[in-house]
Amino acid sequence: MPELPEVEVVRAGLEPAVSGASVASVTVFDERSLRRHVGPSEDFTDRLTGARFLGAERRGKFLWLPIAPGGDATAPTEALVVHLGMSGQVLLRDRATDDRLTRIRLDIDHPGHGPLRLNFVDQRIFGSMAIDRMVATPDLAGGLVPSQVAHIARDPLDPAFSDSLFFASLARRKTGIKRAMLDQTLISGIGNIYADESLWASRIHYDQPTQTLSRPRAKVLLAEVRSVLAKALAEGGTSFDAQYVNVNGASGYFSHSLNAYGQHGKECPRCGLPIVRESFMNRGSHFCPRCQRLR
Repeated sequence: MPELPEVEVVRAGLEPAVSGASVASVTVFDERSLRRHVGPSEDFTDRLTGARFLGAERRGKFLWLPIAPGGDATAPTEALVVHLGMSGQVLLRDRATDDRLTRIRLDIDHPGHGPLRLNFVDQRIFGSMAIDRMVATPDLAGGLVPSQVAHIARDPLDPAFSDSLFFASLARRKTGIKRAMLDQTLISGIGNIYADESLWASRIHYDQPTQTLSRPRAKVLLAEVRSVLAKALAEGGTSFDAQYVNVNGASGYFSHSLNAYGQHGKECPRCGLPIVRESFMNRGSHFCPRCQRLR
């Protein structure tokens, strides 16, 4: 499933193409990709046709394109929300190009780049597009987000992310550290891959109780989370198959830099002991039994 780096790569690729662009036409090929939109496909098409996008924004794994408001409004009141689900892709094309498994197609006109096409491709149809109203963020940092995103905590690369609030919330939890890291109401965008990599880098066992984690160790963990995410961003995200691509269809190559995730049976790069995989929340946790002992 795409995580923060993969979604941020898509957002960064979309932003110059959609900022200031107007929607010329909308084609919905599969209404299942509108499961999070309130209303029929005709409502989605009618409201989006003629709309002008202001840019591309993200929180955690959610991506949205704010829509320019009408009248005398100074802030967007609606946005096109894109959730990639398990296999969703937003591909930037010319008007002559279609992609197999396209569920929704947007033809847009950009004042500088001319006519373009956005194809929302989704093999498993767990992703979606929806027009949603913008609401104030529930924290004290200000800003507007779609209502579907309001419950999602800020991610550790967000300039408004509060380290102190995160540490305090973590200390109050009575759960394993990896469960806390995957809780999108506490911290967003990490996901299974980057949780395993960050825990390996900070030498913390995935099931270490949060209340036993000292503030210094929590600081080390958060620093490693940011380092791992930043490196993954620089390498275009993690691509294990053709479903994880940027807006031009290119794959990321962070998978070549993984130290723990998916490396079970291979030697730990730090101590040489084989990496172990254990079942965890209907998925797996990868760790070094020597470097990441349960304390």
